[in-house]
Amino acid sequence: MKKLVIIFLLVPAFVAMAQKKENAKTYSKTITIEDMKSNLYTLAGDEMEGRETATEGQRRAAAFIENKFKSYGLLPGNKGSYQMQFPVYIDSLVSASFTVNETQFETGKDFSFNVGANHTAGYDFSQVLFLGFGISDSIRDDYKDIDARGRLVMVLSPNIAGNISPQNRRTFNFFTQQLAAMNHGAAALLVVEPEISEMPDKSNMYVNRYHNALRINTFQVNEKIASAILGDEYIGEKISAQQGRSVAKPYDVNVAIAVDKQRLTLHSSNVLGILEGTDLKDEYVILSAHYDHLGKRGNTIWYGADDDASGTTSILELAKAFSKAKSDGKGPRRSILFMTVSGEEKGLWGSDYYGDHPAYPLNKTTVDLNIDMVGRIDPNRKYGDSTNYIYVIGDDKLSSDLKPISEAINKKNTKLELDYKYNDPEDPERIYYRSDHYNFAKHGVPVIFYFSGLHADYHKPTDTPDKINYELMKKRILLVYYTAWEMANRTDMLKRDIPLN
Repeated sequence: MKKLVIIFLLVPAFVAMAQKKENAKTYSKTITIEDMKSNLYTLAGDEMEGRETATEGQRRAAAFIENKFKSYGLLPGNKGSYQMQFPVYIDSLVSASFTVNETQFETGKDFSFNVGANHTAGYDFSQVLFLGFGISDSIRDDYKDIDARGRLVMVLSPNIAGNISPQNRRTFNFFTQQLAAMNHGAAALLVVEPEISEMPDKSNMYVNRYHNALRINTFQVNEKIASAILGDEYIGEKISAQQGRSVAKPYDVNVAIAVDKQRLTLHSSNVLGILEGTDLKDEYVILSAHYDHLGKRGNTIWYGADDDASGTTSILELAKAFSKAKSDGKGPRRSILFMTVSGEEKGLWGSDYYGDHPAYPLNKTTVDLNIDMVGRIDPNRKYGDSTNYIYVIGDDKLSSDLKPISEAINKKNTKLELDYKYNDPEDPERIYYRSDHYNFAKHGVPVIFYFSGLHADYHKPTDTPDKINYELMKKRILLVYYTAWEMANRTDMLKRDIPLN
């Protein structure tokens, strides 16, 4: 008799579970290639002008996404607004000059610098301290016994390095050279390059909106300037440094450098639409992608079809599917925040802003499923079935629940090859840190980043909608859809039982 009672009590639970699974399958059919193409060709079309952050093209894209969210019935996701504004700073170069012993050198030909990284300043030095490659770590220290405080330091670029040890090569780059100079109190840094990048007289540069760390002014200079400073000794000193011999020597020479720039404050936005849940509506699933790209230069547009109109289009398809389910009374238990962010190409700015100013509590956010570049096939993937795969990143970083759930859902519904190549902590590309999911992970929110890999059109004007594999992209969207359905309807939030590294 007891067994019959237990079976009787379990029947409704089994029926409800079966209905949920059937509902998921039903509304997956609203995700169509026809709509995908329509949205992607619009986002990556001429009118959007490459969607660069804080430009008219980006604002058009934001309006397009907002109108789509409204048409699906999503509610404004940010305090009554669909858009979350955040500040963006752009530095414009007014003038720059570089003189050695009264000889004037040309901007963009003899010297150049990052307008956004350098600040307005003027210098008059009577001495330059040459330090070889300017390495300072546990293996090699070119600053040993050297007082660099308040001095102009000159070093050789990694691009002309010679016999630098393999250990040093792993950490030897422009940024570590700059950091070493800063740590030793240098006033400014010159890095000798074999070639100088062309730099227009008037140039604009986006800068990090926080401005917490002011780095020393750093200038790339050519060998003409290096020879003017070191004289006939330059070639010998360069050879000594390339051969691994310690080089540290002051040179008495008059060097005058001046930078004058102005800063403009603009704004960009994230676009947020919320689908309210039922009994667990105060808990959240976030589905994210970035909608910005690299904009245009002259008449050339960087369309960004794969990067990341593909992800933004995916978010629109997911919003449409879940909204249809809700309108039919089959909506999710948890609330779902559909979020497209800007500023990703500048340094994950939009998602970083959300992480610091969340519209909904991050401790009540069970997961962020982030989609960035899911429309192409990685030409370097020479194993498995490259017509049926997706790179999955981050699923094992914060929750022991997430990876098993992800794999089970894929096995049941989409049967893609889940490739964990970029999940490796030793991944030289450091893909885990290079998209918007990371700004949720660093706050402890479990994440999955869906990615199909780099290709020859990455960050080039040739990343166009006609090159998207729409059939495969749809299958990838469906994996995110079924995963989100489970995340939004399961009884418990994901455990956060793995410490953030």
